[in-house]
Amino acid sequence: MKLSIDLSPAQAERLRLEAERLGLTPEDLARAAIADLLASAGEDFAAAAARVLKKNGELYRRLA
Repeated sequence: MKLSIDLSPAQAERLRLEAERLGLTPEDLARAAIADLLASAGEDFAAAAARVLKKNGELYRRLA
């Protein structure tokens, strides 16, 4: 998928500088940041769901 986003000049400069510091292109840094966000969001949801299921396990058994 190809994606286009608008950044403010300050955001674009910060992305460019950070990418340069890491030896990456701004596009590669943005791609990596999005991949990390998507991966961690799934893990966060799974952890939250597990806590809720564990906390309410007895209630769910009674309702079944």
